[in-house]
Amino acid sequence: MTTLRLEIVTAEGTVFADDVNEVVAWGMEGQLGILPHHAPLMTMLQPGDLLIRKDNEEHYLAISGGFLEVRPDKVIVLADACERAEEIDMERAEAARRRAEEILKTRPPEVDTVAAEAALRRSLARIKVAEKRRRRKLG
Repeated sequence: MTTLRLEIVTAEGTVFADDVNEVVAWGMEGQLGILPHHAPLMTMLQPGDLLIRKDNEEHYLAISGGFLEVRPDKVIVLADACERAEEIDMERAEAARRRAEEILKTRPPEVDTVAAEAALRRSLARIKVAEKRRRRKLG
């Protein structure tokens, strides 16, 4: 089975670097799948789950935004933040979701609703990744 190199980098350093079979991420215009020999591409990433397929296994990470570049020999993700499913504190993610939803519901004039919308998207991505991990453990 053919592979491509995936590197995920944040300000803290390299989060992931390995050969994989497929990468699925959320670009600005929707979800995109990257397979070996994909055409070169560069896009912004929106907060969401990033799926890595390797040797018939699926791994999910929560990405809070950034950039994705597809080169002939590899895929590079420059992420604002990235968390593996097992690193996500579900209570903290749920609390962040509730705070963002409350701000958006009440829309106080002193609060930046764009920031609240971004916080909501990030918390929902984290919750989604954590739930997928939990379902796999139960299944």
